[in-house]
Amino acid sequence: MLDLKYVRDNPNAIKENAKNRQVNVDVDALISLYDRRNELIQNTETLRAERNTNAQAMKGKLSPEDRSRLIEEGKQLKSRIARAEEQLKATELQLRDLAEALPNLTHPEVPVGTAESDNRELETVGTTRSFAFTPRDHVDLAEALDLVDFEAAARVSGTKFYYLKNEAVYLELALTRFAMDILRERGYVPMITPDIARTDVVAGIGFNPRGPESNIYNLEDEDTSLVGTAEITLGGYYSGQTLPAEDLPVRMAGLSHCFRREAGSAGQFSRGLYRVHQFTKVEMFIVCMPDQSEEMHRELLEIEKEIFTRLEIPFRVLDICTGDLGGPAYRKYDLEAWMPGRGESGEWGEITSTSNCTDFQSRRLNIRYVEERNGKKQRGYVHLLNGTAVAVSRAIIAILENFQETDGSVKIPPALQHYTGFDRIAPRTGRSDSGGSGGSGGSEGAS
Repeated sequence: MLDLKYVRDNPNAIKENAKNRQVNVDVDALISLYDRRNELIQNTETLRAERNTNAQAMKGKLSPEDRSRLIEEGKQLKSRIARAEEQLKATELQLRDLAEALPNLTHPEVPVGTAESDNRELETVGTTRSFAFTPRDHVDLAEALDLVDFEAAARVSGTKFYYLKNEAVYLELALTRFAMDILRERGYVPMITPDIARTDVVAGIGFNPRGPESNIYNLEDEDTSLVGTAEITLGGYYSGQTLPAEDLPVRMAGLSHCFRREAGSAGQFSRGLYRVHQFTKVEMFIVCMPDQSEEMHRELLEIEKEIFTRLEIPFRVLDICTGDLGGPAYRKYDLEAWMPGRGESGEWGEITSTSNCTDFQSRRLNIRYVEERNGKKQRGYVHLLNGTAVAVSRAIIAILENFQETDGSVKIPPALQHYTGFDRIAPRTGRSDSGGSGGSGGSEGAS
């Protein structure tokens, strides 16, 4: 949520920002409601002051006539205050609905645009591999190596779910531990977060928990939802708290399952593990002072780059355009990995993103800082940032497709071999048609 006084004082800038971000909101109506709310607050406070004066007068020595008059005035004031409070509450609800439709402000260097082609490519890291054979996509590889079972998951849970099997299980565990170890070295507090959050926390972070456009699963008869990312639960961790400035920044690394409805997603690039209803993710989250957030955003991006550089997966960095930022983000960077099994000759696919959300989320969640300046305590809203360390399902796609070999095997990136205990996933023999593991595993010990 934006500072409404800033909105009131800068209507043209707010309108231009909403236009650039493809958000339709009536800024003039919002400002009108803001002014109306302020008038109602002042009127209500005046009536309460008159009520207090009336109550004080009742304590003195009064004639029967004066006492009767004051009693009548008190009754009228009580009725007027009740009406004023009702009007104020209704106006505040209308104002909140419009205010929550406003997106965050936008960093001046963010490219203006509405399509993926409008994103700005900042750099490419690594070299895409030349294959002596036609590379297969991750679905073909995973099924041939008996690593994933989509068919059984569809029977048990529905489409866009999956079973990980055999070496893929260890690959998932290796990726999460690899990312967590890097983050711990950087001073991030390791956390395993709840997979459920109250809907007010979900909304506070900026996700829409209700309605047909929601990407969140709601729990029936509960005011809670399954989280789409640990950003939600990490952001809610300090909800309603005031943090000493000297304790900031706070860095957290959250491991969680992520649940997303992915309504309407389709197409060849959504198949397999790329766009699923449930996956595991290591999420980075930072709570900091306002003057620290640009530096913290660069830090999150550098960590994402370090992780995938050490995994030896080629990637590019994108500065995301205004039309694709999402409501809370002030600026967002995406990492896209090279996925050679996509399309006819390979394509880039998103694997991480990191966003500086400034004070947009902290205003909704009421997370503040306090610091002492010139002998006086100053308070304000903290800045919140998030970034994906590893979204496991997409990292597995990138590993399978980039490290595949002519014989159908897949090498394990050297950085992960310590964690997996093997350096290669080989084709298995004796695999049953029913999808059972069959055979003896086919992996080699780490060298």
